[in-house]
Amino acid sequence: MKAPIATAIAIATGLIVLVGYFIPLPVLQNIRAILLGWGVTLAGVAALIGIINLVITHWRRVTAPRNRDLYSALLILSFLVTIAAGLALGPADAQFQHVVTSIQVPLETSLMAILAVSLAYASLRLFQKRKGLVAVVFVISALLFLLVTSGFLASGSDNPIMASVLTAVNQLPVAGARGILLGIALGSLATGLRILMGTDRPYSG
Repeated sequence: MKAPIATAIAIATGLIVLVGYFIPLPVLQNIRAILLGWGVTLAGVAALIGIINLVITHWRRVTAPRNRDLYSALLILSFLVTIAAGLALGPADAQFQHVVTSIQVPLETSLMAILAVSLAYASLRLFQKRKGLVAVVFVISALLFLLVTSGFLASGSDNPIMASVLTAVNQLPVAGARGILLGIALGSLATGLRILMGTDRPYSG
């Protein structure tokens, strides 16, 4: 191992936090709370460094001698205004939250609209290249959910049969979301076990 001390510290820290969830010893609980607090602090510092790096990168684009990017200047200006308003009013201020959500919600809606179009295009491309049962099911499910979520079938919700069908169809994405969450959990568990065993060492650079 290139970094035996860092590997030993990472494995010991992971085992202490993991054992602290299953063995209710006061010493383990206190050590686990301290380690988790350090982890949260380091994550916040890493996020702050990422934000500073983002601002510096866009500032270099603004001050570049050629091909200056005006959108980078707009991003820096928006960042400064947001952070100044957040420090002055506080993140819990109702007016500040209203302004932020008034900007964030339309952006997220636009991204979801682009995602819907991309999903429909990808399903058609998949059906053209690989014609099979999986492709047919993917195309039908994509078009069905786009039709259901578009609101065109909302007028038929007064019909009990149609309402039951819409309710059943709307429950299907929940199963897909749970499957994705289970996949993320299993992937995180596998990654954690590999780090605990010393197979993966992301901290060694």
